[in-house]
Amino acid sequence: MTTPSSIQSNEITQPSARPHHEPEDFSDRVALTITKALRFFADTFFAHRYGNRAVVLETVAAVPGMVAGALQHLKALRRMQSDHGWIRQLLDEAENERMHLMTFIEIAQPSCLERMLIVIAQGVFYNLFFLLYIISAKTAHRLVGYFEEEAVFSYTEYLAGVDNGTYKNVPAPQLAIDYWQLSADATLRDVILVVRDDEAVHRDVNHHFADELASGSV
Repeated sequence: MTTPSSIQSNEITQPSARPHHEPEDFSDRVALTITKALRFFADTFFAHRYGNRAVVLETVAAVPGMVAGALQHLKALRRMQSDHGWIRQLLDEAENERMHLMTFIEIAQPSCLERMLIVIAQGVFYNLFFLLYIISAKTAHRLVGYFEEEAVFSYTEYLAGVDNGTYKNVPAPQLAIDYWQLSADATLRDVILVVRDDEAVHRDVNHHFADELASGSV
């Protein structure tokens, strides 16, 4: 368990298990280009309002795991073969991202405009990601891997803002304390750290899935 008193300054650095996947082919470059374009729009719309950014982006981030999990489920049924553990991992990812959203809703209190944006973004992204996964599951997982790279970077910036006083280090919502089993006196800083760690795991898992699909081993 991480408590405020145990946090060291080196936690500002990003988790380093697999910080960036260099594009290896055309589909990787397409996935990275889409990610950078969406990052630009997020930076433009939200600027440095990281709490509000998290609310909207976590709504979108909770979509891929559910879509991929459902399609992998149907694939396993059609082929009458094992899913190699993918379905549970993908659905767990979707649930984890949903908990990120529920946590930051309590912290950021999104406006009516942002709530409308959430509805639109989710509807558009769900359908586009569904089509992409059918066309190229490998590209879809690589895209999520790059999304998560950007999420790790964004939460690292958010963490730095808390440490330098730009953002108030408010008490963590009880929802977050219960879900991540944080200490009773946990703060926003503790929440950002555990959420960032989650995103790093999702990053590595999705890049691994993309590699597996590229190799033809699944």
